[in-house]
Amino acid sequence: MGIGGMLGLGLVFVGTFLFSSLVEYWLHRLMHVRPDKCQFHVDHHAENTGQGVFKEFLEYMKVVVPIPLILLLFSWKVSLAFFLGAVTYAIFSAYAHQLQHDNPTKCFWMPMPVHYVHHTYGQWHHNFGLGVDWWDRIFGTYKPTDWETSIDPTEPERSALQVRWW
Repeated sequence: MGIGGMLGLGLVFVGTFLFSSLVEYWLHRLMHVRPDKCQFHVDHHAENTGQGVFKEFLEYMKVVVPIPLILLLFSWKVSLAFFLGAVTYAIFSAYAHQLQHDNPTKCFWMPMPVHYVHHTYGQWHHNFGLGVDWWDRIFGTYKPTDWETSIDPTEPERSALQVRWW
């Protein structure tokens, strides 16, 4: 495979990563439009906890798996690049979601951990991103908030890897 083919597959990977973040944003936003159809999500808000990175990842994979299987009809290379981009985002998003429940101050890639703020400040109509905040900014649902963590300041500092994994 030449450089052009590799570049094309790289673009599929990156495009799929970005597309996956958009799908995540809209699925989460739709759960707030029709909460009667998403009792599990209403329960998630009531409990304000994540399932653990691995269980979150498995939930995201239910959405990820069918598309690359369809793409196999056209190209196994494109299908693989799409699958890898989607899985990479699913891993990142599952981790970011759990991190915002367990240790939101460690979300260094966002000025404000939008999912933590979404839960903590009851923002049913704002801040739908789990892993990134750019779709909230683009679609006008980003609501900047002076946020404080509920982590006890007397507790020892935790690393970004100290989250619920299982």
